[in-house]
Formats: sequence, C-alpha cells, structure tokens
Amino acid sequence: MRVICISSILLILFSLSSCSSCSRSGRKRAMQDLSNRRSNNKKTTIKMVKVNGVYQVPIEVNGTSMSFIFDTGASAVSISLLEAEFLYKQGKITEADVIGKQQFMDANGEISEGTLINLKEVKIGNRTVNNIKASVVHNNKAPLLLGQSVFERFGKISIDNDKGEISLE
Repeated sequence: MRVICISSILLILFSLSSCSSCSRSGRKRAMQDLSNRRSNNKKTTIKMVKVNGVYQVPIEVNGTSMSFIFDTGASAVSISLLEAEFLYKQGKITEADVIGKQQFMDANGEISEGTLINLKEVKIGNRTVNNIKASVVHNNKAPLLLGQSVFERFGKISIDNDKGEISLE
C-alpha cells in the first residue's frame, strides 16, 4: 500500500509541473555545457561491466551511485518509476526538477507515456555534466539507460570492446 501511495504522490507531482522556464533553462544549459567542456577537456576512461549480455557503467546521479546500461540507441537517460521514487525520497529530485509529460517509443516500437525530469548532476568517472533531461518510465522494472542526452555533451566517445572501456573526450 505504501508503494502505491508514494507512486501516486510522484505522479501527482509530475503532472502538476509546467515548462514556464524552458527557454531560460535552455540558455543556462548551453552555458553550463561550454563550461563543462572547458573544465573537463581531459580524456576519461570508464570500465564497462557485462551483465546479462549488456554493458553497464557506474554513474552518479545527483550524488547517488547507480549502474546504467550503456545504450547508444537510447535518445535520453531513462530511469524507472522505482528509481525516481528512491531519488525523490532522498531529496535528490524535487517537484522543481519535473519538466512535464513525454511520449516515447521503446525498443519493441511501443509508445508509452513517461515523465521528463531534469537531473542536476550526472557524474561519469571524473567528468560531470549538469542539467540532463531524463525520462521516468512509469514501470518499476524498466532498466536504467544511459543515452544520447549525456553522450551529446562530450566531443568524442570511444568504445574499446577488447578492454571493456569507454573513453570520453
């Protein structure tokens, strides 16, 4: 019963949000991207771990360690409702981080509704990117996917399958 209540609270919070500051946040994100690239222009190597046939990488989201599937086919970072609830309970995401609703297509071609949120800080190795858009899939079993909304923040990404590493430049 408690899980249902928390899910309901999150869904209500997500549905109450609006996007009145989108243009302002877009300019702010562009300035932060430029700052990130200038201050993080070193090469960073991250070890991938193969789990059940897919590569996962360690990531910190708003200061919380998580393991994401490295998914070059995903357009955005994607987390399940379960992870969103966990981050919300920890105070790592708030109502202010909710951008709005979003339709997305999964790997099976099915269209689902999710909630678009802002992740203030995503840390990969020693690199940090700010204000990453992420989809909250309204399914507790959805995997954590690290997608293009993070990759586009780097100039170059290299994958070394022999060493099981990803390099960011």
